[in-house]
Amino acid sequence: MNPPIRVMIVDDDPLVRAGLSLMLGGAPDLEIVAEADDGAAVPSLVDLHAPDVVLMDVRMPGTDGLAATEALRRRPRAPEVIILTTFNADEYVLRALRAGAAGFVLKDTPPAEIVSAVRRVAAGDPVLSSAVTRRLIAHVAGNRPDLRRARALARLRELNDRERQVAAAVGRGKSNAEIAAELYMSVPTVKTHVSRILTRLDLNNRVQIALLVHDAGVLGP
Repeated sequence: MNPPIRVMIVDDDPLVRAGLSLMLGGAPDLEIVAEADDGAAVPSLVDLHAPDVVLMDVRMPGTDGLAATEALRRRPRAPEVIILTTFNADEYVLRALRAGAAGFVLKDTPPAEIVSAVRRVAAGDPVLSSAVTRRLIAHVAGNRPDLRRARALARLRELNDRERQVAAAVGRGKSNAEIAAELYMSVPTVKTHVSRILTRLDLNNRVQIALLVHDAGVLGP
């Protein structure tokens, strides 16, 4: 048997922490190893408990989830971060994803979906909920300055044609299997292309590939 996925919960609301702890602790393959009510406590708790996944609230007094995520993802062998958010925090979510968060879930997401999100992120598959992703894409499309677009296009030009095709498919939220079917290649080949894209562009995960593609505006409206 694989060891359980170690989870840390960071939220200033004790009721939210209790609910998440109860929900996630009921899954046999998940283990709650730490809780915090302020982003300032995250580094020391991560050092002490070595979580695989951190569920991070965005808005907290003291050190908020954005600053905590940015600091955490700069560390070597950092845990994955899932942002806890609401629809009215799109701009905060964008900043967190650019900092290297593996995805985001809404606080009113059904329990089974939150458990699934933790499992997927721990397995290296960032969570890109289709409903929330559409909101983020709309936000980026409506707030894309020319300079950001030019920089994103310049970075995509560092890729070869096949890598750009894969990057565009990632930007549309496609899974590896869906990309393989669409581009007539094997799933291992898709994984190789994704790894090369991350390395060439010095990106953290698939979410950042998707954001770069949308910044570049190459998918159209």
